[in-house]
Amino acid sequence: MVREETVRMSVQELKRVHVIRQAMDKAVRQREAGEVLGVTTRQVRRLIQRVRAEGDGGLVHRGRGKPSNRRSAPALKARVLRLYDMHYRDFGPTLAAEQLAARQGMALSAETLRRWPRAAGVTHFQRRARPHRA
Repeated sequence: MVREETVRMSVQELKRVHVIRQAMDKAVRQREAGEVLGVTTRQVRRLIQRVRAEGDGGLVHRGRGKPSNRRSAPALKARVLRLYDMHYRDFGPTLAAEQLAARQGMALSAETLRRWPRAAGVTHFQRRARPHRA
């Protein structure tokens, strides 16, 4: 049985596959393919080599599925959640971020302090549904 592999691609990557396939079939010149994609002819040749070696999945962004290089250290996240649980549990995320910066010198965005506790299971600052009036 032949196993088919599924590759997730963005619309831009699908367009890139289409144009590179046309260049490989010589339906368009490499220069024209480069103009359509906004890359040089040298880059078009590199993309063609990658498609030949890896198939259409070779054009998928290499960073997909990997953790961000900008993520916070797990130790920092654990420390912030511990401090939040001990001192700032009844604060909203904005006030908690301000207090963490002022008292502990830990500058984090309010959105980070909204996301991290929610991921840890704290749900007390979610919006409440308004009661329906008849």
